[in-house]
Amino acid sequence: MTDSPRPAGTPDPTILLVSAHHADHLLDEFGRYARDYDVRCARSSADALAVIDDVRAGGGTVALMVQDGDLPDAHPLEAFGDWRARVPTARRLIAAPYERFLEQAAELRPGLAKGKYDAYLLMPRGVRDEEFHGAVCELLSDWGSTVAAPVVETVRIVSEPGNALTAAVREYTERMGMPTRVLDPASDGGRAVVEEHESLGGTVTYPLLQAMGRDPVAVSSVREVARMLLGAPTETDVAGVVDLAVVGAGPAGLAAAVYGASEGLRTVVLEAEAIGGQAGTSSMIRNYLGFPRGISGMRLAQRARNQALRFGTQFCTGWEVTALDAGPEGTHVVRTSAGDVTARAVVVATGVAYRRLGVPGVDALVGLGVSYGSAMSAARETEGADVVVVGGGNSAGQAALHLARFARSVTIMVRRSSLAETMSDYLIGEIAYNPVVRVQTCAEVADGGGDGRLQWLDVRDLATGDVVRRDAQALFLLLGAEPHCDWLPDGLARDDHGFVLTGRDVPRERWTDDLPPVELATTVPGVFAVGDIRSGSMKRVASASGEGASVVPLVHRYLAP
Repeated sequence: MTDSPRPAGTPDPTILLVSAHHADHLLDEFGRYARDYDVRCARSSADALAVIDDVRAGGGTVALMVQDGDLPDAHPLEAFGDWRARVPTARRLIAAPYERFLEQAAELRPGLAKGKYDAYLLMPRGVRDEEFHGAVCELLSDWGSTVAAPVVETVRIVSEPGNALTAAVREYTERMGMPTRVLDPASDGGRAVVEEHESLGGTVTYPLLQAMGRDPVAVSSVREVARMLLGAPTETDVAGVVDLAVVGAGPAGLAAAVYGASEGLRTVVLEAEAIGGQAGTSSMIRNYLGFPRGISGMRLAQRARNQALRFGTQFCTGWEVTALDAGPEGTHVVRTSAGDVTARAVVVATGVAYRRLGVPGVDALVGLGVSYGSAMSAARETEGADVVVVGGGNSAGQAALHLARFARSVTIMVRRSSLAETMSDYLIGEIAYNPVVRVQTCAEVADGGGDGRLQWLDVRDLATGDVVRRDAQALFLLLGAEPHCDWLPDGLARDDHGFVLTGRDVPRERWTDDLPPVELATTVPGVFAVGDIRSGSMKRVASASGEGASVVPLVHRYLAP
């Protein structure tokens, strides 16, 4: 057995156990993590702060803080607040002993809804308490995927600083669940990749990408990266007529793929970008049924993809759909940038795109401090920065809370007078508690600029019209939704905003024999729409997944002889 590779001189991340009465028991219980983590104990909140300072002074960081909820010198939630001020990225866990678990639950569990800590668990009372350790591993896994630099990377990108395409490629690979490291060309690792590329006769342009042991390649677009990593069109041709073509791999499309393939339909999913859609960019979805500690959009999407693959779904990533033609005898031809797919039924699940701000100075800096969407991979680079998030939906709230772990300040900017109309209450509560995040209402971005990357924003007060310039090193734009369905045929009915009409929402004059299409069916026979692209949908991950599952029986009914 060989040693696990670690960057030279980098301390192992710390798991900090804090308890006056159960420290020895917790230390024994967490002994299984000692190979990969520096497991330390403290017996009070003050001692814990001293340990945190010592770890940071040595160049390390704390991944997980565990306490038993009964500290001699501080209320448990106040202690978490003090510790978080030192290490905002650490995950926080209360492991309550059996005799106090129920007694303290009523007092401490409300803190979960405010984001004061991440989990309230029963302290193990015997060996092999895998329910407890499963929760611990979930927290450490979330920390590792969103905070820590990868110890072993799947993808290496060599690029000079300030390359917008590099930022986009990194966002794509990390959303696909591939640990990614960006190397400067002057670094030892970067120089080695450049020299290997030159030895193969390649011309060095940036970014250079090396993935999964393959030769380095100079890339020019994210779509090229998708085809390179997941199969070029000639390697993934879809032969013959499939039963179901799903266009879009967000939550709705993934659910349709899982249920379609598991019910015996030959299913193909066509996705132009990364698996997961907008939901795949969410740092943490806390109100999705069945995940009490929350789950990142990337992990949810990759789990669904693996589930669909298990049932035989074929994924074609990097295939942009350009048209849909109704073919003879009830078949449809989905035309893509990589070839045509013929299907007996089509589910449209392309979701929506974030609306562009329309400010030239800002749009010119996309990838250079400006991001459309939450851009999780960019969060690590905002350490010590002043960040602005524009948008009032759940995605904006989730992005702001994630960025608050790194940035000096995070401002959520909305045109409305409050967040209450557009954001879930649990997120509003977490935002109100977080000292790093503030909300600026009745305001909009009027301009932005900087020397090579974003440095400032002009902000207009919508009540007075006054414009004030402020410092900002990062801007994340999550501006509502625009449907992505220009490729659909003219005969498919849409509402005034371009969203697809289904079922009884279809105008009566478009009904057949005075009967509306079945629920989720469009005005084109054999073509269905689910998720955010559908007019009247709830624009929530759970409802999109439900529609994706619900459409499969309708597809079966349509295909039945």
